[in-house]
Amino acid sequence: MKENVSYRKIIHVDMDAFYASVEQLDNPDLKGKPIVVGGESERGVVAAASYEARKFGVRSAMSGVVAKKKCPHLIFVRPRFSRYKEISQKIRAIFYEYTELVEPLSLDEAYLDVTENKKGNPSASLIAKEIRQRIFEELNLSASAGISVNKFIAKIASDINKPNGQKTIPPEEVISFLETLPIEKFFGIGKVTAAKMYNLGIFNGKDLKEKTEEFLIRNFNKSGLHYYQIVRGIHQSKVKPNRERKSVAAEHTFIKNLTSEIFMIEKLEKISEELENRLIKSRVSGKTITLKIKYSDFKTQTRSKTLPYFVKEKAILFETVKELLFQEKVLNSVRLLGISVTNLNIHLKKKPEKPINVQLKFEF
Repeated sequence: MKENVSYRKIIHVDMDAFYASVEQLDNPDLKGKPIVVGGESERGVVAAASYEARKFGVRSAMSGVVAKKKCPHLIFVRPRFSRYKEISQKIRAIFYEYTELVEPLSLDEAYLDVTENKKGNPSASLIAKEIRQRIFEELNLSASAGISVNKFIAKIASDINKPNGQKTIPPEEVISFLETLPIEKFFGIGKVTAAKMYNLGIFNGKDLKEKTEEFLIRNFNKSGLHYYQIVRGIHQSKVKPNRERKSVAAEHTFIKNLTSEIFMIEKLEKISEELENRLIKSRVSGKTITLKIKYSDFKTQTRSKTLPYFVKEKAILFETVKELLFQEKVLNSVRLLGISVTNLNIHLKKKPEKPINVQLKFEF
């Protein structure tokens, strides 16, 4: 990649065997066993397979009958999409604590642009690790992640250390990574296209890069230009959030758990100040203020109050959360406190965002 060029920090998070993992989570008797979510009849199709089932060659989109032949002791579970959606929403809530630039691809995967993020963390790799850790601690599910300069490479990277791992492709390694990558591993190149490329002597990224733009367009039509660009690390597609901002929040996790409301008030004042700054920066106000309390046993409690007017001032935020704190006794020692503002006036003020330019020299 060229020097003195602006790059983005993109994370692709992909849940590991999501549907099957949720079923094993909800039914401990299924843990460690080869299961599939789907039907075993002639018309049945595998929607997801656990890693135990994948060892036998069982894959998603496979016929249930074929899957049963590959693994005679395979357990079939009916899909519960409402449950998967419920868990997916909790996962996305974690994503939105880091950035508003989240592009869900399905219930179990999403792109995140963390070039600028709510935590002020310059390392996309550390953010990905923290997100995966939180998903595991809060939902008892594992996720994998890919981190790089664009969506295309991040997507490929997330599959490299599956399950429960991550892979970072920093700017200076993008070209060498793509050159050694087998052509069938390029996201978007299926079996038919890969076979055609084999016939043209293209077996990896280096082979693809040696072909001219005219050659690729002649053999692959419009897709030829796409292949010409991606093997050079060029992929301009931005992370496209598909939801309007619904909240602005700030929270702190403490090194030592807090056992007294006096110490909590001190922390809440600082969080209120941070939240005021974020509201001002976002040019929004809100009516509903929510106090989030996470205890040492990881149980989470929220307390909310809706005001008759829009607010963003620290003084009002702080007084409201103090009231919420003393609404009832805290249940245990506290490891995290957070404040969020919802019911935003975003529909009243909506200005186009300015593009963000970030120079090459940063942590990845």
